[in-house]
Amino acid sequence: MKILLFGKSGQVGWELNRSLQPLGEIIALGREETDFSDSESLRDVVRNIKPDVIVNAVAYTAVDKAEEEEELATIINGVAPGVLAEEAKKLNALLVHYSTDYVFDGTKGGPYVETDVPKPVNAYGRSKLAGEQAIQSSKCDYLIFRASWVYAARGNNFLLTITKFAKEIDKLSIVADQIGSPTSARLIAETTFCCVHQALKVKRAGNYLSNLYHLTTSGYASWHGFAEEIVKLENEMLGINLKVKEIKAIMTVDYPTLAKRPLCSQLTIDKLKKDYEVVMPDWRVALRICIEELICDQ
Repeated sequence: MKILLFGKSGQVGWELNRSLQPLGEIIALGREETDFSDSESLRDVVRNIKPDVIVNAVAYTAVDKAEEEEELATIINGVAPGVLAEEAKKLNALLVHYSTDYVFDGTKGGPYVETDVPKPVNAYGRSKLAGEQAIQSSKCDYLIFRASWVYAARGNNFLLTITKFAKEIDKLSIVADQIGSPTSARLIAETTFCCVHQALKVKRAGNYLSNLYHLTTSGYASWHGFAEEIVKLENEMLGINLKVKEIKAIMTVDYPTLAKRPLCSQLTIDKLKKDYEVVMPDWRVALRICIEELICDQ
């Protein structure tokens, strides 16, 4: 079994390189080896390696910057996944790809199911939706996972940003009217392993059906609630009092950004549980595990 992993240095890619090891030989590539803005070179990489599984953990994730670079975001998030899907189809390989809760506009008034019609409100969301659609139209064998509010013990993310500022300043102001499910990269990678392991068995039996799933923790929080839990756990687990003494709840209108965000991007995870018997932990449980790892790495 040969697995071609793109994005080995990213948050999710780093964890995938660790979690997928039991499945077979992993050829893990980073931005130094692959250019996702060059479709032909991307095709050449896949054709030379001839993998059984392609895992795409590459993404343009700068949500605000994407408003100014939508063409580049669309090439990386939309066009490149389509290229991988075309090559996967030719090789009869399984393609694993990650999308986002930001394909929805956040106005439903409740959690989104996989069959809800996407309606992104920013360039990033539009580019990720383009990737989903390109893969689905290719007719390759695929697993698409929509994740939400991804963080990890490494990289650039909300957890590490709050951790840094909580050590340096007395007061933080965090948006409290955007709701989602904080999900660790480690959990995404471990769940991917479970699903791919099962999918390959079904594929070998000739019964595989491609599908799209929501992959998040259970439960939900606001960014403000997420920040409060981070500080609470770190105070408890580190055994010290961080410098921050107040985390003020503010509204989205009080924190203008270039890109509009969906106010409620909760995703239901019932389908993942039904098809793969995967039970996702509460977001607080996954956060505690990640902070434990963060502490051990220090």
